[in-house]
Amino acid sequence: MSNTQSWSPEKYAENARFVSDLGAPVVELLAPKAGEKILDLGCGDGALTIKLAAMGCNVIGVDSSAPQIAGARKLGLDARVVDGERLEFGPEFDAVFSNAAIHWMKRADDVITGVWRALRPGGRFVGEFGGAGCVDTIKRALVEALGRRGIDGEALNPWYFPTAEDYRARLERRGFAVRYIALIPRPTPLPTEINGWLETFAQSFMTPLKGPQRGDFIAEVREALRPKLCDSEGKWFADYIRLRFAADKPKA
Repeated sequence: MSNTQSWSPEKYAENARFVSDLGAPVVELLAPKAGEKILDLGCGDGALTIKLAAMGCNVIGVDSSAPQIAGARKLGLDARVVDGERLEFGPEFDAVFSNAAIHWMKRADDVITGVWRALRPGGRFVGEFGGAGCVDTIKRALVEALGRRGIDGEALNPWYFPTAEDYRARLERRGFAVRYIALIPRPTPLPTEINGWLETFAQSFMTPLKGPQRGDFIAEVREALRPKLCDSEGKWFADYIRLRFAADKPKA
């Protein structure tokens, strides 16, 4: 994940709890069974991990953020600080599950290889993350505002948003059999307007900005986005597009 992005469990819960709240469809696609051993890749503060554990699964959660892992451990979970691009598990899991995390891991093939290695024969890789076109409106406003400051915003982009065709090809090259993959538009209401979203998810774009420059930048981006992402009642939303998939490692 981006080394210019940091995570606060408290701020995440305030500004982004919708991420785990909207994870029910991908959990349904996973179809977890009691007794299965599952790796939650990019578990964050464990909000979905704890639900898998409550279903009777033996779950290990991994995330690159130490503060998020500390939050997950407070729930009593087996949660570990691990780089998702450098998974070192052997073939011990019945499933690898991931929600809203893989788009922070730009070395996609390394992630897929690590997942493949972690799965037992017949295991499944099920997840959802940002797909092609995700938050395009927001990203464009961020890049344009940085451009007005003489900064290359594209070079600061921390996200990997592939097409379904691209990600299917990567999975199949590794040997997975893809049984479902689709892009799903999902405009998402925001609990704390756009400022909270920007402060939570767009930190990488603000790396070159210091002190009050950040506040001015956020205010400028907010006003640029208002006509596009704020409705007549003053409610904000983000232009999410999710890539949801299920792939299987052959039994033999």
